[in-house]
Amino acid sequence: MSEANWYVVHTYSGYENKVKANIEKTIENRHLEDQILEVRVPMQDVVELKNGVKKQVQKKMFPGYVLLNMVMNDDTWYVVRNTRGVTGFVGPGSKPVPLTEEEMKPLGIHEADLQVDFAEGDSVVVTGGVWKDTTGVIQSINEGKQIVTINVELFGRETPVEISFAEVKKM
Repeated sequence: MSEANWYVVHTYSGYENKVKANIEKTIENRHLEDQILEVRVPMQDVVELKNGVKKQVQKKMFPGYVLLNMVMNDDTWYVVRNTRGVTGFVGPGSKPVPLTEEEMKPLGIHEADLQVDFAEGDSVVVTGGVWKDTTGVIQSINEGKQIVTINVELFGRETPVEISFAEVKKM
């Protein structure tokens, strides 16, 4: 059994969620759960200013692209390639190229998920980034995004900031 990798398919703009739903339906119908493991449309939180009001919204990180964790073979390639809205796999010619570990990091996809030795309420010190050497108490932990939210003092008041698992250590 070959191993699954993350691949990227190009879709018509605005069809990302429809493509995701169609592929998931096909996986179910053809019983390909063990070959196409996950279909993802990476989102990010963005603050938009509309009519003077700040609003947090989710935007697609890569409009026109869908990520798939799958075992590449003729069947899976055919199923994905022939899904309505898919224009093709990303890669030279028609040969799909899997994402590297480096390319996956900014997407919040990690092959080996970090094991954390801290919990909500623990005091931590920030070891890197803008908040280096800042200490704070963990308010929440987001396993999916691999971030912790800590309160730091900013302009004389407590402000929540999100910090990567990799940049905090327990005190």
